[in-house]
Amino acid sequence: MAKKFYIETFGCQMNALDSEKIAGNLCCNAMEPAESPFEADVVLLNTCSVRDRAVQKVYARLGEFRRYKKMRGDVVVGVLGCMAQLEGEKILKRAPYVDIIAGPQKSHAIYALVERSRPSGGARIDLRSDDESGPPIEDGPTRRENPWRAGVTVSEGCSRSCTYCVVPKTRGKERIRSSRNILREIEKLAAEGYVEIMLLGQTVNSYLDREGGNVDFAELLWRAAQVEGIERIRFTSPHPSDFTRDLLDVMVSCPRVCNHIHLPVQSGSTKILRAMRRGYTREDYLEIVQKIVNAPRDISISTDIIVGFPGESERDFEDTLTLMETVRYDSAFSFKYSPRPNTEALDIDGAVPDEEKSRRLTVLQQRQREIQSRINQTYMGRILEVFVDGRARSRVSLTGRTGNNKIVNFDGPETLIGSFARVRITGFGPNSLKGSWLHEQGLE
Repeated sequence: MAKKFYIETFGCQMNALDSEKIAGNLCCNAMEPAESPFEADVVLLNTCSVRDRAVQKVYARLGEFRRYKKMRGDVVVGVLGCMAQLEGEKILKRAPYVDIIAGPQKSHAIYALVERSRPSGGARIDLRSDDESGPPIEDGPTRRENPWRAGVTVSEGCSRSCTYCVVPKTRGKERIRSSRNILREIEKLAAEGYVEIMLLGQTVNSYLDREGGNVDFAELLWRAAQVEGIERIRFTSPHPSDFTRDLLDVMVSCPRVCNHIHLPVQSGSTKILRAMRRGYTREDYLEIVQKIVNAPRDISISTDIIVGFPGESERDFEDTLTLMETVRYDSAFSFKYSPRPNTEALDIDGAVPDEEKSRRLTVLQQRQREIQSRINQTYMGRILEVFVDGRARSRVSLTGRTGNNKIVNFDGPETLIGSFARVRITGFGPNSLKGSWLHEQGLE
């Protein structure tokens, strides 16, 4: 009987793609996915380390597996990804029953680590070396979770030095894939029936393929948009300092490139942005936003925001709130600053008490909900093209997304899943829209 594996993913879309690659590696070696970790012979946690809370979630989850490991001594438990790279052998002190510790970019090696861990009874550790500077490993077999939407790696790692960020230490310096290989993968996905592509990189728009003819990210995006069969192309996450006029022009001129950009700001205060070493000021960021707003195509904007960074005064926090009101983000991911090991921010004076961080986060999130509600109200009565993802969690039956990343819930037959539908908007909330499928009214 085939051995079964279970992968639990924490963190970003790049981690989700890594998990699909790990699953592909295991399936190609005659293993099968399990429905539950407690039905699996191999349990793998693919982890995130951007915030301490994500790390503690993994340790809590490992605690749940401790009894299972005692019951089934032959089960293999592994910790993979960024947290594994950051914590290393520290994981064994808190969870000595872990069999595998492997950093990012190790998807091709997981089956070998599983096999080596079985007879030895000791943990197998495979972490990225500090001097690893070669190109990212090209995609091997990938077991896609979604039959219509696929992530495509553009680059791995990050060469920036934001003072709060641990990514360069966990994923290494930026390494790009060749434009030829990226486009070849997109063409293959299109031939397999995928209609939406997400181009992924830590700072995806810093991409430059010098060996491939100096193809920058705008050119890569334009070429990807020419691939027949691909209906929507998204990308994440761009860095404001690398946002160019050429990139905006491609977003405006290519209908297949979705009219949504995730543009992390982190803070609305120039003082804090400098302390974070983000490479732009408040004014620089707002100038980019104004170019997007003035573009002939309506483009929605989302962002990331950190509150409570060391030295953030009430005035600095107010600068973030006023920037939010100026930009009017369609959505925002917001977090309390989390000190990370071996980052320069640990040495910055002016730590903000945790209760004050919590207060600021509550104020910011409430303000953002109000902004989103005002924006979503403007969609009332409009007809939108929605790609139907699946069943909704709400009382209506289906859910999907528009090109500008609005979630739309509506009633309709399950046969619509995996296709486009025209939906008239009849209701709204801060996080989603509600609509009516036009076919029901004889309009489709």
